[in-house]
Amino acid sequence: MVSDRSLEVLRVIVQDYVASREPVGSKSIVERHAFGVSAATIRNDMAALEEEELIVAPHTSSGRVPTDKGYRLFVDHLSDVRPLTSAQRQAIETFLGQSVDLDDVLARTVRLLSQLTNQVALVQYPSVSRSRIRHIELVTLSPGRLLCVLITDTGAVEQRVVELSADPTDEEVAEIRGVINGAAAGLSLFDATARLRDLPDALTERTRTHVAPVANALIDQIAANRQEKLVMAGTANLVRTEHDFTGSIYPVLEAIEEQVTLLKLFGEMATDQHGVAVSIGRENAAFGLAETSVLSSGYSASGSDVARLGVLGPLRMDYSNNMAAVRAVARYLSRLLGE
Repeated sequence: MVSDRSLEVLRVIVQDYVASREPVGSKSIVERHAFGVSAATIRNDMAALEEEELIVAPHTSSGRVPTDKGYRLFVDHLSDVRPLTSAQRQAIETFLGQSVDLDDVLARTVRLLSQLTNQVALVQYPSVSRSRIRHIELVTLSPGRLLCVLITDTGAVEQRVVELSADPTDEEVAEIRGVINGAAAGLSLFDATARLRDLPDALTERTRTHVAPVANALIDQIAANRQEKLVMAGTANLVRTEHDFTGSIYPVLEAIEEQVTLLKLFGEMATDQHGVAVSIGRENAAFGLAETSVLSSGYSASGSDVARLGVLGPLRMDYSNNMAAVRAVARYLSRLLGE
């Protein structure tokens, strides 16, 4: 059982080690922090922490550094997730507010998050399994050719050109638009696929001639976007902290290229009282990321959680600042997509 003072000693060891990357000794703790006890007492606390495998000596007669178990205890007892500065909040609003579409806003999100945290930033595209069709627009491009625009409630916009066997009039295009939206608007993509597949059978032959190609194009659009995707930025940040990893960093780089693996990890992470999920060290071993920490938070659109964003980096990271950044960016992204 770790005493309150020993827990405080662990906290300053984590903070000092994150700041300096130098093992932390009892003498430096007494000099830098107001514990009001002797170095010998601090050494006793450090011995208790070492016995609990929360800190370890990387070299003989050196100071101590946190273990992944120590980082976990530190995060679990973290009560002060520092709020972002007003300048940081303004940067988020300004930078993301300039986005023109969903692809742009997610690309900007990872760039901004990597800059705020100096880690690898990841954002998951809105889950198509939870998306609903907001509207389907049809635009005449030329005789016999329509542009089919699929818009979901998560802000995704997908376009596809549809070739028709006949040249519909403006009135017929409006009729096709009405029939398609009447059948699919408001439905989940999964339910919409089934409805669109059966739709031509319920129409007259004249209407079916125009509607069937559009319905088939929409079904293909939905199927093509079923695969979950991640956007990533800041891999160079990982390389710059290469000395925080034992051995080669290449296994970590290879692991983060596997989007399916990262998406599965995101899906298994449980959010804490701060609204952020944190997975540390050995907790990530099954994903080939045993020397990393991953922080994530969910973002939403239309009032429901649709995907996650987060950061990945070495165990030695500024958890309080990074958790605050992940939480703030997720909240602003939710507001932006909900507008």
